[in-house]
Amino acid sequence: MNISEDTFVSWAQGPGKTEADKCENAETAVRKAIAADVELSKMDISVLPQGSYNARTNVRQDSDVDICVRHNTWFFPDYPEGTTKETFGNVSGKLPFSDFKDMVEKALNDYFGENSVKRGDKAFDVHANTYRIDADVVPTFEHRRYNGQQNSDGSFHFLSGVGFKTDSGKLILNWPDQTYDNGVARNDATGRSYKRGIRILKRLRNKMQDEDIAGSANIASFLIECLVWNAPLEAFEHDTYSAIVRHVIADIWNRTRKDEDCKDWGEVNELKYLFRPVQPWTREQANTFLHAAWNYIGFK
Repeated sequence: MNISEDTFVSWAQGPGKTEADKCENAETAVRKAIAADVELSKMDISVLPQGSYNARTNVRQDSDVDICVRHNTWFFPDYPEGTTKETFGNVSGKLPFSDFKDMVEKALNDYFGENSVKRGDKAFDVHANTYRIDADVVPTFEHRRYNGQQNSDGSFHFLSGVGFKTDSGKLILNWPDQTYDNGVARNDATGRSYKRGIRILKRLRNKMQDEDIAGSANIASFLIECLVWNAPLEAFEHDTYSAIVRHVIADIWNRTRKDEDCKDWGEVNELKYLFRPVQPWTREQANTFLHAAWNYIGFK
């Protein structure tokens, strides 16, 4: 085998204290930027960590902090077929999402300086300095998925996520709370091996990319998390990380060879399908990466 158990043990660990402190400093700074803005400070806004940083599956080489700035008054709805906003007593929002994103941009520029903030199609990149790491700041509205059922108090039940529109006009919906909760539950169920396995595969991908190994390019961190999520629980019952990684890769590689074997796989949140045309990755891409990873490790 080309990679030792000692290396896997090292790769399984999260970022060290210095790196973790820089992540927390970035989150704190974004909170202060929003609170310092005259307009935003008057609104019902939550500043929330999300992604691998919040899930504690981040690794040093790609441990940017993902921060969600969510407006809690306005939301992107998803209604059952045959219903409208009137069915649920909702009204059209008065704040266009593009205006909200512009307001967040102003707050970040005022606090960090325009040279430290770069606007992207989806998020703002707040550049790192000596005491904080890079932060990807995503302005969002709440997203509500109604199912038509009512709660005991007569209100309509909905699942709560987040939604945002890119500058190019695409609506993107995510479920950070459900992703976090499911990840914690799976980690507990596997004796903490689940998140350690994710970190190992992320560091493996990084090493393969550093060496320009075919099949490792453009493999998103969240795709890796979702692939490991879809591995069976018994894959994490081994006594060594080498055996865990072997079982995880073998299982998900075999089941991503054909569409019919993984077409119903979900993201960690289990509210979005993992392999659908709306995703930025494909089943074929995932399968190619897993095959390359198996060979790079030197499994037989």
